[in-house]
Amino acid sequence: MNTPEHEEHTGLIQDGGSFVKDQDHCKSSTTPVLEVGRLSRTYAGADHPAVNDISFALNRGECLGLVGESGCGKSTLARCLLRIEDSDTGSIVLGGQDIARLNGRRLRPHRRKIQIVFQNPAAALNPKLKIADSLIDPYEQLGRDIKLSHFAYTSKDAYVRQLLDAVELPSELAERYPHELSGGQRQRVTIARAIGIEPEVVVLDEPTASLDVISQGAVLQLLTDLRTSLGLSYLFISHDLAAVHRMSQRIIVMREGQIVDRFGADMLLAEERHPYTKELISIF
Repeated sequence: MNTPEHEEHTGLIQDGGSFVKDQDHCKSSTTPVLEVGRLSRTYAGADHPAVNDISFALNRGECLGLVGESGCGKSTLARCLLRIEDSDTGSIVLGGQDIARLNGRRLRPHRRKIQIVFQNPAAALNPKLKIADSLIDPYEQLGRDIKLSHFAYTSKDAYVRQLLDAVELPSELAERYPHELSGGQRQRVTIARAIGIEPEVVVLDEPTASLDVISQGAVLQLLTDLRTSLGLSYLFISHDLAAVHRMSQRIIVMREGQIVDRFGADMLLAEERHPYTKELISIF
């Protein structure tokens, strides 16, 4: 039986045998901030592409959900978007500029525009660095030449306090190391690090997968609040259809490297959904 905490986490609440999506009052525009066109990536020796002819647009201020089972290519797509890996073909238009083939100095100005929150915060944070140093690093690497709208850099300490406050953490955590924090606190730190240089897009790659149920719900709510207050645009990647449905205005479904379904979140239970989407729905 679902507990209240579980129901709040999923955002899918049973009502007479059907599911009703939580109300989302966040506003988004129809202006794309990210446009991906026919993106493909094949690893050496593989029989099939990990990412195969993927196209989608992320609107400004929107949360676009990307759902699929493990191994379907979601994380490969995320790494290509961040330019951690190179795609074989296709375009990644971020803020009007195709960054898919940019390198070195030509790519550097665009790196701050797209940031990521990884699945495992313990692995994402350098265990040898204090939290303050982890938070300040993106600004020192990519943010010195930009004018921030929401976070003011007057000093390192003041900047770090603002970021911790934004993710609802006490300022005294700044002097601690990652192993001294809980899993939920560590993930909030990685979120603060991602938003600190005010990117246009944040890729959320299974951001709650390593957290307990109560922490999951709290982190999802925090991400929703930050999207509203900071005007962020999210690509929310997960195998958890319930979490994706709670967070997103639109959803795309990925299987074996390809998009097999796409729809507005309010159309999740429509009859015309792809059989694989219906299979995912049946799990929840």
